[in-house]
Amino acid sequence: MTRFVFITGGVVSSLGKGIASAALAALLQARGYKVRMRKLDPYLNVDPGTMSPYQHGEVFITDDGAETDLDLGHYERFTGVHASRADNTTTGRIYSDVIARERRGDYLGGTVQVIPHITDAIKDVVVTGTDDYDFVLVEIGGTVGDIESLPFLEAIRQLRNDLGHAQTMCVHLTLLPYIPAAGELKTKPTQHSVKELQNVGIQPQMLLCRSDRPIPDNERRKIANFCNVRPEAVIAALDVDTIYACPISYHNEGMDQEVLRYFGLPYDSKPDLSRWEKIVHAIREPEGEVRVAIVGKYTALLDSYKSLAEALLHGGIANHVKVKLDWIESEEFEKNGNIAERLKDADAILVPGGFGERGAEGKIQAVRYAREHNIPFLGICFGMQMAVIECARSLAGLPKASSTEFGPTDEPLVGLMTEWARGSEMLRRREGGDLGGTMRLGAYPAKLVPGSRVAEIYGRTEIRERHRHRWEVNAHYKDRLEKTGLRFSGLSPDGVLPEVIEYPDHAWFVAVQYHPELLSKPFDPHPLFAGFIAAAVKEAHSK
Repeated sequence: MTRFVFITGGVVSSLGKGIASAALAALLQARGYKVRMRKLDPYLNVDPGTMSPYQHGEVFITDDGAETDLDLGHYERFTGVHASRADNTTTGRIYSDVIARERRGDYLGGTVQVIPHITDAIKDVVVTGTDDYDFVLVEIGGTVGDIESLPFLEAIRQLRNDLGHAQTMCVHLTLLPYIPAAGELKTKPTQHSVKELQNVGIQPQMLLCRSDRPIPDNERRKIANFCNVRPEAVIAALDVDTIYACPISYHNEGMDQEVLRYFGLPYDSKPDLSRWEKIVHAIREPEGEVRVAIVGKYTALLDSYKSLAEALLHGGIANHVKVKLDWIESEEFEKNGNIAERLKDADAILVPGGFGERGAEGKIQAVRYAREHNIPFLGICFGMQMAVIECARSLAGLPKASSTEFGPTDEPLVGLMTEWARGSEMLRRREGGDLGGTMRLGAYPAKLVPGSRVAEIYGRTEIRERHRHRWEVNAHYKDRLEKTGLRFSGLSPDGVLPEVIEYPDHAWFVAVQYHPELLSKPFDPHPLFAGFIAAAVKEAHSK
């Protein structure tokens, strides 16, 4: 029997529903249960693919090419279970699907309404493809009381009746603030949030109270009485120094035991948390430190690079060092010309992905600095494209080298590819077409050149990595660029699309068209990030 746990949030956003959901999934996994996670987002966009990073943060890509909420990245990093298109939906997608069915005549002339048509579509998303799992954890985005969330909450209420209370559970995350002037934790925000949830017909069975300190017994009993839950089901979600300590912290607070007790499952045994204990120990007790400069264009909101920051942390775990991140807005180099001053202390330089011309010249300057000063360098997606343009301008005698993304150019080192293959299917795109969902998205294979540095890093010559980009490096320039010392060490299986470049005579210079950060886990660091941080450690020791 599949059991469904619905996680809602109240009071304020950004309390950590995604981390809490992922931590609970990790705890259930540690007890031997098979778990799947899903996210329901209440915004009207069909997906976050066309949203600004400043609005939404990172767009997380699944193997099957879905552009999803960044919380799915947390789900994968905590559980190791690859998410799919089925694991994230939005109000926009639900309404699009229902309206499309109405246009086809599927409702046989009936009036299409939020109840039952929209709520039925939401319920289908929740339960479809879940038969093989012991637990399905479903996070509802936003906060209770938002008008956008009402159809999703109604769908949950209905599912509780459809499936039965023995098969469903509601966990509500709230804020328990400490007021210094009063010298106590205040329970009213939690009480009001639960009341708001009860007003739409949902009674939570567990409260996860975000707090910076333990909950005294009196306050715990007070919350339980006013919110109609067991005192043991009032769980403190305490602040921790690393998100990877959350499974341990929540277990110590009794979260997983209470979930299992509710479903009538054995809960007296202890889960195997040795994996998380090792990870937390590596983070808290590093044997050294390296500084990585990240030259990006969305550094004002670090959620834009959430998976990247985590992957660098994983690289530090693999090398037993602390990784200090120096976030640099690439436009700073264009305006101030202080690149040497800003990068002189960096043990490694990373240029991440992005879109548009803004800040591109600053990224190119960062690439040149890393190449000329023999500093370990990793370029990702747009970062690889800028590395190719830098090589063309500085070494190949093509000073006008550019990307057609920036406008017409006589030397299109990077251009808009019109088609590419996914298995036996040919996918096409065109200038001026829809932006949403029209990029090269998802996992694609690549072949690495035997004996290359990147093949040595991976330990194999065939890989499969996740992509998210619309422009590609122009392979017609390959021979000319390779005469300068640059090596195209990874290509698509048909040899048409460049996937990896490197400088063999450089200390460590690798750039990739895909996003390796999306596959990195704390218990399984991506080899590129492990190798990159290892090179940074070597650079730090040489100073």
